[in-house]
Amino acid sequence: MGRVHRPFFRVCAMDGHVPRDGKVIEELGYYDPLIKETDARAVLNGERIDYWLSVGAQPSENVKVLIKKYGSKGTHLEQQRQALERLKLSKPTAPPPMVVPRKKKEEPVAEAPAAASEEAPAAAPPPEAPEGGA
Repeated sequence: MGRVHRPFFRVCAMDGHVPRDGKVIEELGYYDPLIKETDARAVLNGERIDYWLSVGAQPSENVKVLIKKYGSKGTHLEQQRQALERLKLSKPTAPPPMVVPRKKKEEPVAEAPAAASEEAPAAAPPPEAPEGGA
């Protein structure tokens, strides 16, 4: 995943016969190497990773390292939690966009006498569509 000079990796469960960029069975997490906090780079779903490992899935060498550090029984889980909290606090948030309410278009009033417009009955609402239509 990613683009030029902006790598981004997904940790996925895949069939071994499928090409590298082929159809994914399940996405189990991600790894973003450009995040400054080293321990916040990988976010994994440990419960699902444990399931896939229990049914015989074999992780690649790099994913083994990530699972060892950030899996459900990882060695760096506390550091990861702290790093993610620091990122949330330091991330600047943009103010909400200012929405200027639009004024409703006023319908042009005919130059007819005011008495005639007051006596005219209100327009009937349009008929409702029948229920059960296709």
